[in-house]
Amino acid sequence: MELSGKPSEPDPARMRASDADRDRVAEQLREALAEGRLTAEEHAERLDAVYEAKTYAELAPIVEDLPATGGVRPPETGPSVRDDLPPPQSGTPNIVAIFSGADRRGRWLIEPQTNVVAVCGGVELDLRQAVLSQREVTINIVNVMGGVQITVPPGVRVVNSIAAVLGGTSLPSEDTVDAAAPVVRLTGFNLLGGVDVKRRTADGADLSGKPDHRTLHEEQRRIHLEFREKQREIHREFRDQQRALRRRRRG
Repeated sequence: MELSGKPSEPDPARMRASDADRDRVAEQLREALAEGRLTAEEHAERLDAVYEAKTYAELAPIVEDLPATGGVRPPETGPSVRDDLPPPQSGTPNIVAIFSGADRRGRWLIEPQTNVVAVCGGVELDLRQAVLSQREVTINIVNVMGGVQITVPPGVRVVNSIAAVLGGTSLPSEDTVDAAAPVVRLTGFNLLGGVDVKRRTADGADLSGKPDHRTLHEEQRRIHLEFREKQREIHREFRDQQRALRRRRRG
């Protein structure tokens, strides 16, 4: 997910660092180790800190006492739009599926508010390659006996404000506490419908932190079988005790 436009950007040092930024710092540490500026233990400790760092402010102190070889350079005004990618597709902010299906995926522009209506239909929104028009966007959902599935990438906060009547919204576990992280706010209502939000990487790995229905079914079946076996064991013990008591009475 990418941000489009730069309104009221936060402190650049608090922006999230990319894998390329961490790799540059790691290379700087390797050069410092080769030149004898760091011991092997210091190098290992700092390298661990590099790959745990989330922001430029966390990366900078790791190499502040070393000669710059590219350094940690936070962007001047927040995340820039990559010029090696095609422009996002700008379509209508209204997505409607009535007794039908609709989807948005690929590189598309998410307006400040997107309206989704699903009546006995299904809507799929994939935000992993989408471009945000601003740091916080709203998806307003009206879902009546339908289903809406939303896929978000890592590092995006999802805030749910959907009201539900005999319906529900399933959210992934949070994976960031960064105040500058992009926010997708969900509003609207569910009537006999469901909204399912999943967190997945670009290659499809599920980071939602929730077991799927098959896993839940297998776990329930395992617990049921263990319970039945325990019941049989208690019954056998009771039966053996009754037989022993009858033998003692006869003797």
